[in-house]
Amino acid sequence: MHVLALDTTTRDGSAALVANDRVIEERRGDPARSQAERLPGELVAVAAAHGLAVNAVDLFAVAAGPGSFTGLRIGIATVQGLALVTRRPVAAISALEALAHAVSVDLPVGTVVAAWMDGRRHTVFAALYRVADAPVFSSARLVELDGPSVDAPAAILDRWADAFVGREVVFTGDGAVLHAALLDAPGRGWRTVAPPLIAGAIGRIAAARARAGNVLGAEGIRPLYVRRPDVELARETRGHVREPAVPATRDGRLDD
Repeated sequence: MHVLALDTTTRDGSAALVANDRVIEERRGDPARSQAERLPGELVAVAAAHGLAVNAVDLFAVAAGPGSFTGLRIGIATVQGLALVTRRPVAAISALEALAHAVSVDLPVGTVVAAWMDGRRHTVFAALYRVADAPVFSSARLVELDGPSVDAPAAILDRWADAFVGREVVFTGDGAVLHAALLDAPGRGWRTVAPPLIAGAIGRIAAARARAGNVLGAEGIRPLYVRRPDVELARETRGHVREPAVPATRDGRLDD
């Protein structure tokens, strides 16, 4: 099975080709150019470099969010377009889940993995998982302890305190790097892992889902915004309309 995977949750993002559950190539995007300029060419080029035409791809995969609102729209539209033209299925993967899967490969069972992505406005997008005794990148590999949310880092740590007791704890993501001073406080013993590219992880998770029959048609992709888009918040501010309370998991993100 050939999977072509794309991540546009950050300005550079990444693209990858996965074949037979192995990452054939994973490329970082060019942050000097906008994603609208780079795609779909940047994604198609990864497949072409290995002699694979787009219509020979078996499955397309994309990061569904959270991340840059504009980036998510462009990435999802790119994959939807390719899937529609080739009549192939798609898999939409949480970027937080992909981060946790990517770093869990070498972690012992029972380790708690905290994925933090920069949410701007002094917040992080966050999710918490525990590594289980299951094949890497399978749906059973990570047990979700706390689903995607957005909040101030200190508030998230308070909420997760009980889950950390007696466990090895590993943080990853650009949000973890940004707030390393908070995470590396004396006595905590937590470890921060530099955020990897995640297109390859997205492709491998997608392949596992395909084997389980858990894929979508192109029209089935739904973005995981986590926070409402800035354009909506700005419109309300201009109109002096008070923002209604919205659950954290349904909230968008400051565009890059």
